[in-house]
Amino acid sequence: MSTKKTRTEVETHDQIIAEVRRNRERREKTYREWALKIYPWICARCGREFTGKRLRELTVHHKDHNHDYNPPDGSNWELLCLYCHDNEHSWHQDEDWYNEATPGDEQEPPSTHKPFAGLDALLKDKK
Repeated sequence: MSTKKTRTEVETHDQIIAEVRRNRERREKTYREWALKIYPWICARCGREFTGKRLRELTVHHKDHNHDYNPPDGSNWELLCLYCHDNEHSWHQDEDWYNEATPGDEQEPPSTHKPFAGLDALLKDKK
């Protein structure tokens, strides 16, 4: 049994990918244009202003990270520059990575040093 894909399977796969990309670009263009009409062309994090050709550096960030939730009032959006947008997403990735449980985290490591050992006996003698 051969594992090579036929030409029609590859073409079909490529067509599906191309269609998904077109749909995503169409959807992004729609809410991006709407967000640019609603909000001033200023990054919500660093405060840089964008005009002319540099406007393409201003991106629409979904506050809840759900790209399918695009309310017409823009309440799920904020305009961020490329750098702040990348920083926002990397921050969430870092947070997810650090919050993952690692093996052995359930219990504290054994300690041989006991700084208050015998303190109760010393306190009893003072009375």
